[in-house]
Amino acid sequence: MAKQFFKLTFPANLITEPILYDMGKTFNVITNIFRANVTGDSGWVLLQIEGNDSNIEEAVLWTKGRGVQVERVAEDSLQ
Repeated sequence: MAKQFFKLTFPANLITEPILYDMGKTFNVITNIFRANVTGDSGWVLLQIEGNDSNIEEAVLWTKGRGVQVERVAEDSLQ
């Protein structure tokens, strides 16, 4: 299984949506939150996504399509 690391930034209208849950169920990936900050008008998550490469890529594209900003980050930035 591959592990890839991302920073997801959520706009206000998506911070209460179960996007990470839906991502895991829909694309058969495992999400692991390393750090997060959520306020009333925005939120971000440093996230590890584990699964096969194609499922991770599909999950990332789907998340971007929902309106979430997704940036790949280095593993050491999660520490």
